[in-house]
Amino acid sequence: MSIDQRQAAATLERLLAGKNAAELGARLAAKDGAPVLRLAGGSGVDPETIERRWASVGASAECREALLDAQTAAQAERYKGSIESFLGTVKVPVGIAGPLRVNGTHAQGDYLIPLATTEAALVASYSRGAKLITEAGGCAAVLVNEGVTRAPAFTFATLHEAGQFIAWTLANLDALREVGEATTRHGKLKDLRVSLEGNHVYLIFEYTTGDAAGQNMVTIATQAICDHIIASCPVQPEAWYVEGNHSGDKKASAQSFLSVRGRSVTAEVLIPGAMVEQRLHTTARAMADYWRVSAVGGVLSGTIGVQGHYANGLAALYLACGQDVACVAESAVGVTRFELRGDDLYAAVTLPNLIVGTVGGGTGLPSQRACLEILGLAGAGKANAFAEVVAAISLAGELSIVGALVANEFARAHARLARGAR
Repeated sequence: MSIDQRQAAATLERLLAGKNAAELGARLAAKDGAPVLRLAGGSGVDPETIERRWASVGASAECREALLDAQTAAQAERYKGSIESFLGTVKVPVGIAGPLRVNGTHAQGDYLIPLATTEAALVASYSRGAKLITEAGGCAAVLVNEGVTRAPAFTFATLHEAGQFIAWTLANLDALREVGEATTRHGKLKDLRVSLEGNHVYLIFEYTTGDAAGQNMVTIATQAICDHIIASCPVQPEAWYVEGNHSGDKKASAQSFLSVRGRSVTAEVLIPGAMVEQRLHTTARAMADYWRVSAVGGVLSGTIGVQGHYANGLAALYLACGQDVACVAESAVGVTRFELRGDDLYAAVTLPNLIVGTVGGGTGLPSQRACLEILGLAGAGKANAFAEVVAAISLAGELSIVGALVANEFARAHARLARGAR
């Protein structure tokens, strides 16, 4: 990223403040010698290993107690499959938003939504939107599509070889499907898309993953498929990689709107105008007007999709419920739309990349399992309903934040609720 000459000169002046160029160079140079600190790593979570690890950290007793309280120490074995070099747990405040009424193809009923966050006003805002939706009779939510991708890349000497490789792959798709599905009880190879760029081939495998988010599942299945290709294909690549950065994994990308990664959900609600005025202190027309302004603002700033703050609710819900929080990078891609319907407000959200699950990953950890149980969505058979609830709470957050901005209450709400400001 470039900076103009004035910024460059100011930055250089700050860097050299009190130093000459040689001194700065010495600070930035590589340093020889063994590291001063040594860590007892590994994946063990037995008391002796944890004790050695803490001894190598050299932190105070107060620091240790904050991370490794008695309950965490007693439950250490439950974290073994989720972390390496285990030291303890970090406590993030959890609040409850709702009730949120969802009239979905999978989620039906009123839900209380656990949100883990350190941002004051967030839970209050999402709760306000959830209550508004519920008072209006609930939002409709539809799971439109599902699939998790992994995209291995293969490089060849020539375009001709790449084309021969694609032809062989497509002719042997049934065998590849059998190899991949043999690695999992729940994953199914749903589709294969091919991207050819010169002498590079990207095979975009798309799987369904049952009730798991499925990131590890599809990686292991794709590794097995690639191993089979290398062992069997008469056209051998010069190099290959199990992920060629074409899947959109944990990134906001334009292809989010062209396919699916995880679960794609759309949700809508019609809010009576009188309810908008009573609960959000503004009008349906003002909400729709703001949406048009914000949509243009999003285009001008180059956002992928147009929405207010999906990442806020998604990160808080993912953290509370044991999802892979880094997937918010792609899950927060989507579209919010507000329209005036007579005196009423029509609101809709579409989120095409909800990487969520109710089994596997962090969903079995003690606190995260408890949050899923509060939702009534822990365990097998609940992932599709969970995805619809995620979209519904995102809709609640959009209604509340836009209402606050239009009514000029956004800053005041943060000032009032951020008690004990630092």
